[in-house]
Amino acid sequence: MHAHHAHAPIADNLPETQRLMRLASLFSLGVGIFLVSIKLVAWYLSDSLSLMSSLADSMLDVMASLINFVAIRYSLQPADEDHRFGHGKAEDLGTFAQSTFICGSGLFIIIESIRRIFQPEATSDSMMAIIVMVVSILFSLILVIYQKSVVRKTASTAVAADAMHYIGDIATNIGVIFALWVGNSVPYLDPVIAILIALYLLYGSWQMGYAAFHHLMDREFLDNDRDRIEAIAFEYQEIGGIHDLRTRKSGIYSFIQFHLDFKDEHITLYEAHNVSHAIAQRLRELFPNTEILIHQDPMKR
Repeated sequence: MHAHHAHAPIADNLPETQRLMRLASLFSLGVGIFLVSIKLVAWYLSDSLSLMSSLADSMLDVMASLINFVAIRYSLQPADEDHRFGHGKAEDLGTFAQSTFICGSGLFIIIESIRRIFQPEATSDSMMAIIVMVVSILFSLILVIYQKSVVRKTASTAVAADAMHYIGDIATNIGVIFALWVGNSVPYLDPVIAILIALYLLYGSWQMGYAAFHHLMDREFLDNDRDRIEAIAFEYQEIGGIHDLRTRKSGIYSFIQFHLDFKDEHITLYEAHNVSHAIAQRLRELFPNTEILIHQDPMKR
């Protein structure tokens, strides 16, 4: 039997996925700009360190959302002559850049908080700041709920990372409300809460950066996913083995390639192609937006 490649390209059924990702990035950018605006006024009037940390977080959210906005649009461009595998890595680059911004924000807040512990300063206009925080929580919550629904439908790492920013924003705002409520009676509470928020941001930035780095380095799928790929192949009685399985992810797209060993070395090319095509269809149901390349081999005796 001659070796033959069954090539199953990424189906052109992505308009809804692309629309949702673009809309999520635009919504995120708009909410971020609104939150920065109201927090800037509140911080100017209250001089709260926790509020400043929340403002810094929101400013970085805007930068991250802007990066997302650009990266998502670029990553969704179709493959061309210079980028045969598409532009999906732009999404992972955007996610990696976001993690760097968040890390910088966390370190800045920790340094400023330590300074404030040794030089305590009273806060003022706390009620107005609390109102601003409540408004921020409501807007962030609406955005996160929408982003989570988009992630469920698209599996976008960039939108998921952006959602994590705003989950952090919600946690930050709750901490700020608590600090403002009892801040002047417990002077060290404001910087301590700010440090806890900063540690949360550092942890989140590490998680995002770690995942994005491995995507950029073409890390293989998790072992259980690779096992599922092999299990599907062995469901067909014609298959005697599978080898050279290679997998990787690029933005919302995935790539799977492997060699199939057919038990009958005299199987026709037509029959082998049909089996490979059926396996590819099963895999695409399990891994949407995936390009699958299958090479057929006669089984070695």
